[in-house]
Amino acid sequence: MSAEAEPTFRDLGLIDPLLRSLDELGYEQPTPIQAGAIPPLLEGRDLLGQAQTGTGKTAAFTLPLLQRLDLDDKSVQAIVLTPTRELALQVAEAVRSYGKHLGKRGVHVLPIYGGQPIHIQRNALQRGVHVVIGTPGRVRDHLERKTLSLGGVRFFGLDEADEMLKMGFIEDVEWILEHAPDDRQIALFSATLPRPIRRVSERHLHDPADVKIAHRTMTLPGTEPVSYTHLTLPTIILPCRSRWSPC
Repeated sequence: MSAEAEPTFRDLGLIDPLLRSLDELGYEQPTPIQAGAIPPLLEGRDLLGQAQTGTGKTAAFTLPLLQRLDLDDKSVQAIVLTPTRELALQVAEAVRSYGKHLGKRGVHVLPIYGGQPIHIQRNALQRGVHVVIGTPGRVRDHLERKTLSLGGVRFFGLDEADEMLKMGFIEDVEWILEHAPDDRQIALFSATLPRPIRRVSERHLHDPADVKIAHRTMTLPGTEPVSYTHLTLPTIILPCRSRWSPC
């Protein structure tokens, strides 16, 4: 695909408030994972994305998530599961940054994780939250305590699913998805797809769009090995650029 044919964020179908935030953040063009993932997620499809950290995957699923929110509804509408507190905080900050021009008061997002007093998170949930970003164990804890409800949740994001598997969280992830509403949308992102992660995809994702960033390594004379990526879709390959967005 030629450089002239590369899509813009507007071409992907994003609304003006999100485009304004991206412009203020200095985002120029979608990365390959964003170009491949955003359109099917905006259509409401499930998605299986294989991409490493640093390829722009956070924006790839949080921008469609934000666009599909009903800000007049103060119940939790989206849950993103992450393997660590640090990633939960990072994704929550990205959601705030991208969504700051949505509605009159922006988007209410809450990171929840172990190590923070649960009553602080409970009080925030009672005040009204649109998006929860959390570690699987703490999300399950809130669900079992009835301080968090899945009744209004229409989007689930699984970020770094293979890391959640390595850290022993996959049972909690499965439990959460088994209690999810039937009409939910799921975006699963993972750097690798070991068999247990494929089973999660086969069990819980319905006819997902499949977007893959393939990694190769090349060594130039007098340099350290460097990696470059391209996006593999059913019929096209998009070479990536050397300048990535922050998320």
